[in-house]
Amino acid sequence: MAKNEPHTRNTRPLVFGEVLYDNFPGGERVLGGAPFNVAWHLQGFGLSPLLLTRLGSDAAGDAILEHMTAWGMDTAAVQLDAAHPTGIVDITLHNGQPRFHIVEAQAYDHIEQELAADVLKKENIGILYHGSLAARSEVSRRTLLWLRREVALPAFIDINLRPPWWQPEEIAELLYDARWLKLNGDELQEILPGAPDAAGAAGSLSSRYHLDGVIVTLGAQGALLLHDRQRYDCAAAPVPHLVDTVGAGDAFSAVVLLGLSRRWPVERMMRRAAEFAAAICGRRGATVFDPGFYTGFIEQWED
Repeated sequence: MAKNEPHTRNTRPLVFGEVLYDNFPGGERVLGGAPFNVAWHLQGFGLSPLLLTRLGSDAAGDAILEHMTAWGMDTAAVQLDAAHPTGIVDITLHNGQPRFHIVEAQAYDHIEQELAADVLKKENIGILYHGSLAARSEVSRRTLLWLRREVALPAFIDINLRPPWWQPEEIAELLYDARWLKLNGDELQEILPGAPDAAGAAGSLSSRYHLDGVIVTLGAQGALLLHDRQRYDCAAAPVPHLVDTVGAGDAFSAVVLLGLSRRWPVERMMRRAAEFAAAICGRRGATVFDPGFYTGFIEQWED
């Protein structure tokens, strides 16, 4: 599907990237990774995403496959790796503040193009979602660029800058010929340091890379969208009982993808994305294992 073709109901989204466990002090382990979180939400909304990732042939990988199967997710594009482990992030506390060590040489760093091609030739993909972390390695990056350039899938990029796993020139390569970009205010400053305001910086990125849309999430200040030379501001939705903000950005992205597939007006799409992100902030963790949680939004959003 070419860049200028619409994402329609008759296609499914392809989600590329990492699935991993966050290992907390004391032994707690939480399943995550932005692409996994987005794919989980898309499944909840009934979009049947195809998650292209790679897991280790280990107990952690087995557990992830069990979670996906229980949620009804398609595992056809999940690759298994006997040489590299399922991804982990080790979290330690220093003076009460968390520090994150994203371990190197994980299975998701070795997503193979040939295996992906075998699966994708049977699929009708409408849009490709990916971040930037899984592109840190040569193997996965090569597969991602193949999806972008050779398969010519329109790309929605959800930037997730994780030092030291990014370089400006690598981000620029990912943005080239993309369709949509989402990032938060801090990431915008990292990419364009010294930019006077978010809207101006987003406009610069949109012009430089010929993007159809740029979304900047700004936490309690809401979000803004630049699309077709127009600016749309979206207030943050209220969170009556804040539990944590883990995965709020991933929730926002999932509803934007849903809105693109349903061709919602962009203002409505942004408002609904903010509503869903706020609801996730009222839950523990980034995903919800409750179909009713999602059907409630689907029924509310019926046009």
